[in-house]
Amino acid sequence: MKTDTTHMPDGHPKINQGRVGVVLINLGTPDSTSVSDVRRYLREFLGDPRVIEVPRLIWFFILNLIILTFRPPKTAKAYEKVWNTETGEGPLLEYTRKMTEATATRFANDDRVMVDFAMRYGNPSIPSVLARMQQQGADRILILPLYPQYSATTTATVVDKVGDALRGMRWQPTIRTVPPYYDDPAHIEAVAKSVEADIEAHGRPDTIIASFHGLPQDYFEKGDPYHCHCVKTARLVRERLGLGEHEFRQTFQSRFGPRAWLQPYTDKTLEALPGEGVKSVAVVTPGFPADCVETLEEIAIEGKKSFIESGGENFRTIPCLNDQPVHIDMLETIIRRELGGWI
Repeated sequence: MKTDTTHMPDGHPKINQGRVGVVLINLGTPDSTSVSDVRRYLREFLGDPRVIEVPRLIWFFILNLIILTFRPPKTAKAYEKVWNTETGEGPLLEYTRKMTEATATRFANDDRVMVDFAMRYGNPSIPSVLARMQQQGADRILILPLYPQYSATTTATVVDKVGDALRGMRWQPTIRTVPPYYDDPAHIEAVAKSVEADIEAHGRPDTIIASFHGLPQDYFEKGDPYHCHCVKTARLVRERLGLGEHEFRQTFQSRFGPRAWLQPYTDKTLEALPGEGVKSVAVVTPGFPADCVETLEEIAIEGKKSFIESGGENFRTIPCLNDQPVHIDMLETIIRRELGGWI
């Protein structure tokens, strides 16, 4: 590690520099399942103009008078179903921490490199992690948004928040951002291997559904590339697995509100499949690097309920990549490539 601790004759402050930081950034999670913590998290998340593109004055009243009054108790109950009471962590925080620790071990022999994680909404915050890395000597920092598919509602808002943090720094570190990796061979291979491992353990279902988080249709019409990225990820994984279009289908989940969202919808598809003769389904979520309330509650619990009540017989979810070695291999591959010239 190159650390400059020279004191200039004029009393120049001590300077730490010469290190490289890598920050894995995920969406975020409440600090607990309490309604107050969930409300605080939703206020930050849904208050982001990148996430909800509604005139600010109108949205202020909708968010604060309606949504933050009625939604937090319901959302808190969903988190309670998947919360790790032993560690006091939500699944997204737990798995993001574990994958970060595993990734850091891949760089343990180079003390120039430090690997950490942050959350776009909630804790640990992006500004706090960037500030700590700079204090520890990182004058170059690689930002890795944990969103394989780009959207203004995800990747762009991470970059926005990083920019906000830099505005408060007198001596800014040099920043690089990892590009979307929706079609990166390493990502496609990791997802495909996770599906193959599931099939080997549990047998091949009638249909595999690749479910991605939804997006309002008008965002797509305004030019957001997210839909195209999701479709390409699903196609490449399907082709890698050698499956037909009816054996591997792609859908969108997590819609809310009255507006149209990207289709086909995951919940409606699960309800309709038994009527088509599909009795066994496995759901993989290639847009979620870590299991979270959307995968563990919305899909594994509510999705299963919809499918079985509609006449289905066997339903399972394929875990997200989380801290599996195949995921850490992928992250290391991408990080080392993007650090080219820095280490």
